[in-house]
Amino acid sequence: MASNSCSANISLVCVDHYSAGDVVTRPALYLQDAHPISQAIEFTQFAEERGFEAVWQADSRLVREASIPMAAFAATTKRIKIGSGVIDVWTRNPARLASMFATLDDLAPNRILCGLGAWWDPLATKVGIARHRPLTVMREVVEVIRALLANETVTFDGEFVQLDGVELDYVYQERRPKNVPIYIGATGMKMMELTGEIADGVVLNYLVSPDYNARAMDALEQGAAKRGRSIDDLDRPQLIVCSVHEDRKTALDMARNMVAQYLGQQPHIMEASGVPKSLLESVSQVLTWPATHEQVEAAAKLVPDEIVQMLTASGTPDEARDAVAGYVTNGCTSPVLYPLGDVHATIEAFADRDAKT
Repeated sequence: MASNSCSANISLVCVDHYSAGDVVTRPALYLQDAHPISQAIEFTQFAEERGFEAVWQADSRLVREASIPMAAFAATTKRIKIGSGVIDVWTRNPARLASMFATLDDLAPNRILCGLGAWWDPLATKVGIARHRPLTVMREVVEVIRALLANETVTFDGEFVQLDGVELDYVYQERRPKNVPIYIGATGMKMMELTGEIADGVVLNYLVSPDYNARAMDALEQGAAKRGRSIDDLDRPQLIVCSVHEDRKTALDMARNMVAQYLGQQPHIMEASGVPKSLLESVSQVLTWPATHEQVEAAAKLVPDEIVQMLTASGTPDEARDAVAGYVTNGCTSPVLYPLGDVHATIEAFADRDAKT
């Protein structure tokens, strides 16, 4: 049983509700490692100009660590929020995580979003991490990070986390609590319920179906009830693969490779979305992790249009907006668009009309 001196309360996030319509509100941008960081900075600045609320930077596989591009975005923008989407809780000590997010907040006060995740296999296994009892690990890490960011001195004796009188020892800075909301990138329903209980928000995964969202909302509601709150107290941004092109076939083909890669490398997400096991097995024969571009292209030939449409917002600009609106109808509060192809075109398709020049 963990004993600790943490007393920080969960800070409730005010969620702006909206319904699907002609304009998608609270759009955000999701970036991985497909572009040089210098170009990602330009995309972020363009998204800010076009009224996007946030940019979420992936901690991509073993190719791009999230905090460095986050710092670059923070230093070159003025309004847009910047989140980690998401950083694993296994490879970094929670005190170091708290220090990292406090540093980012120093660079962009009140604009940083802390997104945490339980990572995935086979990558975790290949680097020697068994991911044993992920729910316990997540609960302990979130509690400790929250307390440290609240400017508390923390003693914690948990199953996985041990701290002895630790604080963020500001010497030359203002000693103040950091306004950094904590989000959990949850996929399974047990992690989703825990998120509803302990986090400020959830980062809902991409390549999932609306049916999956309905189950996720139920689990979040159950978790929130344990803390005497409701799902309305939780922000619910959702990663959405978005392939926009005036030619529908071109848009679907651009998304097909991404779908194929995740069918092979992260089948737990695909299973949760109701993808047929026969397709998962067929793709797994062609690619796993790591994969070459040739393997991804070979696997993509196995993925039918209906699976691409079920898992992504792809097609003409109008079709993509309609698909995103479907996620909003099913619980997403901020669509986080993962653009394939022309990033500027995707941002323009979802831009705040009042923000356009």
